[in-house]
Amino acid sequence: MPAALAKPDLLARLEQGHVAEITVVTPNRRLAQDLQREFDAHQIAKGLTVWEAPDILPFGAFVERLWEDALYSPIAEMRGESFPLLLTGAQEKHIWQEILKDSDFLLKEATALQCREAWRLIHQWRVGTGAANEDALAFSSWVSQYKRKTQGEIDSARLPDLMAGYVDKLKTPKLLVAYAFDVMPPQTKEFLEKLHYSECEPEALTASLARSSFPSAKHEIEAAASWARARLEEGKARIGVVVPDLQKRRGEVVRVFSRIMQPGYNLPGAAKTPMHFNVSLGRALSTYPLVDFALGLLEFAFQSVEFDKASRLVRSPFLGGADSEMARRATLDARLRKDADSTITLGKLIGLADPCPVLRKRLEAVFEITKTKPESPAEWARHFSALLEAAGFPGERALDSDEFQTRAKWHEALGELSRLERIAHRFSLNDALSFLKGYCAETLFQPESPDAPIQILGLLESAGLRFDCLWVAGLTDEQWPLAAAPNPFIPIAQQKKAGVPQASAEASAALDKRITGEWKRAATEVVFSYPLKEEDRGFAPSPLILDVEEKSVAVPDYPRYRDLIFASRNLEKFQDSKAPPVVPGKVRGGTRVLADQAACPFRAFAKWRLSAEPLEEPEAGLDARDRGKLLHALMRELWTRLRGSSSLSSDPGPAISQSAAAAVKEAGLEGRFAELERERLAKLAREWLEVEERRAPFEVAFIEQQRDLQVAGLQFQSRIDRMDKLKDGGHVLIDYKSSRFLSPKQWEGPRPDDPQLPLYAVAAPEELAAVVFARLRPGEMRFMGYSRNPNVLPQVNAAQSWPALLAAWKKDADALGAAFAAGDAHVDPKEELKTCRNCELQTLCRVYEKFSGLRTGKNGE
Repeated sequence: MPAALAKPDLLARLEQGHVAEITVVTPNRRLAQDLQREFDAHQIAKGLTVWEAPDILPFGAFVERLWEDALYSPIAEMRGESFPLLLTGAQEKHIWQEILKDSDFLLKEATALQCREAWRLIHQWRVGTGAANEDALAFSSWVSQYKRKTQGEIDSARLPDLMAGYVDKLKTPKLLVAYAFDVMPPQTKEFLEKLHYSECEPEALTASLARSSFPSAKHEIEAAASWARARLEEGKARIGVVVPDLQKRRGEVVRVFSRIMQPGYNLPGAAKTPMHFNVSLGRALSTYPLVDFALGLLEFAFQSVEFDKASRLVRSPFLGGADSEMARRATLDARLRKDADSTITLGKLIGLADPCPVLRKRLEAVFEITKTKPESPAEWARHFSALLEAAGFPGERALDSDEFQTRAKWHEALGELSRLERIAHRFSLNDALSFLKGYCAETLFQPESPDAPIQILGLLESAGLRFDCLWVAGLTDEQWPLAAAPNPFIPIAQQKKAGVPQASAEASAALDKRITGEWKRAATEVVFSYPLKEEDRGFAPSPLILDVEEKSVAVPDYPRYRDLIFASRNLEKFQDSKAPPVVPGKVRGGTRVLADQAACPFRAFAKWRLSAEPLEEPEAGLDARDRGKLLHALMRELWTRLRGSSSLSSDPGPAISQSAAAAVKEAGLEGRFAELERERLAKLAREWLEVEERRAPFEVAFIEQQRDLQVAGLQFQSRIDRMDKLKDGGHVLIDYKSSRFLSPKQWEGPRPDDPQLPLYAVAAPEELAAVVFARLRPGEMRFMGYSRNPNVLPQVNAAQSWPALLAAWKKDADALGAAFAAGDAHVDPKEELKTCRNCELQTLCRVYEKFSGLRTGKNGE
């Protein structure tokens, strides 16, 4: 049995520094850092200002240090051996992936990680052989290949066994202490026994325990954050909060703690100050903006990407010239959103980047470098570095501390790619990019920051730590104890026999019971909590905390920043629903101005006087606007050729084919997509002509004629889709539409949804016989509207009073025009939530302050 060392004795030995020749190993890096912090606090409490740093490190780092000592010593040469080189984790994973290339597994990257973990468990827990299932037999075959591929190399799983044979030849500490090893695998124990180690456990504290429940997980985490702030204000120096599923809920946890610790932390321009808390679990390296930019640029340099990715690159501060061309690049991005396709290449962007000369120069430099194609991992790493340097990475402005550390971590990722040279001499572009993306996605990273009093930890990360007070959340019967998670490539019976934690429900429950006991001794105040419900699922407390008395925990109610603002009562009120009158004359926007005025006066003011418009998003294929243009082009070309009903008596096929081809050519479509659109448009035209054949004789008077309309002293430019002249006299005003939701009721006042045709009608000098929509929708084609007399058009009813209808339309148009001209801009959506549903101006008009239902979602649900 190893000798036991009390915690005070350990600190006393560490005080002696190198004289004592003591090394402390811990199960993980967090415990090593915590013991280091505790020792520093111990020295400060004694009044010291300078002391020797203790030798405290994780067990794995200690073994690697011994390997480095042996590597640079003559020991191996004296034995006539070539000392094996240590594989990095990325190299190990790559070897497993190469082995799995020909396997039937679809998720080869995830399978490679499982294989690496199985290999580690076999050595760490001395898992024996036995009856094997199909997966285990496959793994056994892969292991044979892995051994062959790693001859002359060593990996982290086998390193302790290798170094155990050299410890008697190397300089080792006089006293080796294993600190806070709650569970010690056999491999670790055997290695430490070679060095005659001692054990030391954290001191057990007497705690006041409480168990509490909350309505939901959201309420629970908010309560934990408020409790932590209250304890901090009481002067507690070490506060722990354990959160289940921290990896999944990290963003939510950070937001809640940030808001409660520092209301207004996320205001624009707010100074970046320490938040008094630290989250133990980092984020994937690929989620950091600097790394996301680097990966995105490397991908964009060689292949087309989705427009949103290219847009982020153009606007990124990490691209050279970002500060000096900020406004120009924002303007370029807005223009690209209107004109670009849903995917874009580097060459295409260079051709469109003339308004931004620095951007164009940087992208051209990147394009030149892409012409060379490296063949090995090290060459790709240098190539990628050159590409980023040509792009001006990481930008003009000075990096802050977090960005500086992130860039250093990115360089480590490139270094890992370069190190693959040892095991893979040829590498394609896809291989190199795939490796970098996978490595950055799997690598959890968190920039270093000053020690914080509040530590937020995952369920298994708090073992061995000590606090002034501790809150453990999420302890439901489903969450704790954890479910068994045996490795699929090792038979479960063998894992259970070897004692692998979480290999079975019994082993997992035993481990979690020990951890729960550790929590009860980890602080003088310990709170166990759990949510009662999440959506429709009810929860019960974990059976491991049923022995703790249920108590209510006093949690202060800290106000939100918005509450503080309203509480100040420093409010200023003024009427802003009236804009300056419009100067008489031409108004941009055409009849759309009156449609928006009818929908909501503020919408018309913002769009046509302030020029407020949303940024567009390019779509794959044709969007609704493009299809509308195609439709109008088809009808224009068709009736330019046919000119009237007399042409329908002969075969209109050639005219249909020519019109469809002309419309597709005008839209700039090419290839198979153009062919499909020609077929679709031709079919639509044939179906529509069947409707036109049922009409009385007519001639097309004009097509897409531009006209100026006068309303309330304002001049609106308009375009009439088509005007037919009937043989019996009168004209028919036609507007093409393809919408499913189409009805003449859209013309009804006093605030018509679509006042375009009524406005054309009252302003037309011709004598009108009918005003109609031409509904161009397959299977639903028809005329819809009103006529002066019956039977003018099929399925179109005569108005009860044609003069009264025109007079009502004129009255509505004049009222809308007069309101716009007078500057009416009040927020008054015609049908409240329904009108606002597809409007992009909600953040500008703040309509949610008038209709609170909008706060729940865009659809008011």
